[in-house]
Amino acid sequence: MMIRWKHLIVLVIVLPVLGLVVAWSGLMSVGASSGHWAATDWFLHWVMRNSVRTAALSVEAPPLDNPALLPPAAGHFETGCAICHGSPAQGRSDAVRAMLPPPPDLKTVVPTWTDAQLFEIVKHGVRFTGMPAWPTQMRDDEVWAMVAFLRKLPEMDTNAYLQVSGLHGIGNAGEVSPLPITCESCHAEKRLTNDSIIPRLAGQSEPYLLNSLRAYAQRQRPSGVMEVAVGTLADESLPELARYYAKQARPPRAVSPADAQLIEKGRELAEKGRPADKVPACFSCHEKPGGNPAYPRISGQNAAYIMRQLRLFHAGVRGGSSFSHLMIEVASKLKEEDFAALAAFFAGRESRVP
Repeated sequence: MMIRWKHLIVLVIVLPVLGLVVAWSGLMSVGASSGHWAATDWFLHWVMRNSVRTAALSVEAPPLDNPALLPPAAGHFETGCAICHGSPAQGRSDAVRAMLPPPPDLKTVVPTWTDAQLFEIVKHGVRFTGMPAWPTQMRDDEVWAMVAFLRKLPEMDTNAYLQVSGLHGIGNAGEVSPLPITCESCHAEKRLTNDSIIPRLAGQSEPYLLNSLRAYAQRQRPSGVMEVAVGTLADESLPELARYYAKQARPPRAVSPADAQLIEKGRELAEKGRPADKVPACFSCHEKPGGNPAYPRISGQNAAYIMRQLRLFHAGVRGGSSFSHLMIEVASKLKEEDFAALAAFFAGRESRVP
């Protein structure tokens, strides 16, 4: 029996109408309690895996073996991810397990994905699952840090996780959430080394700290980690938090000696700039007696943090206060080797209070 064109046209018209009628009738259940049919569950996961695999083809994973990547990612995981996925410090609740689909146990599923695929999932999230995208799409460096953490998660026991995440942090200062993690969980001086990508806040300029906190809260300074952390705080608490860290004394810290030539190059840039490239001296603004207190104090800061921020400025990603455009302009003229030189010089220099 031949199927005529008019029959096909009727089917094309009738089937969508029939589908709309079924959807309008309310007979199609959207309740999570009944779960998916096995075929539906297989199809959705098949589509998701194919989508992630294809998207990841254009992603090149950087080296992820730097231990400094783990602490900020672990802290964010505990406050933003563990509520659904669980962690070595807290299990998933029965309410979460009743979601459709239920969030997976990451210790089981992480090994089934490549680094590039994990990057795609963390950065962009997954539709129809409740898996959100990273809070800002401008900080791939933070997403890669989370991928580095997830890669280590399956082998972490409770003690290792508590140590890297800073859970059950020091005191109540700078509390961010009802969970036992505070600002001090990441920013406590005893947790920071010269290789840390987390900044030293103790003794920093109060106006700079307040401007930064407000910039994170208003999503003007991109950071998936800090936007989530500061977003839970009341606006009136931000000045108190800025004062808390500004009044802390920054203890001296031994810094591993860097290459003398590298330090000298950083000193040259900091004190004289590079007129040929229209790069001004750092000290023409920073740590200048009588200078703008809203400019940060760089001396004594972690070298790894300085390098990361300079790269963000160079890429035009770092924002925040009304002065950030000045650093974006300056950093755009810096070269890759300048980042390490400036970081080495300032990290080994005693912090100065203007």
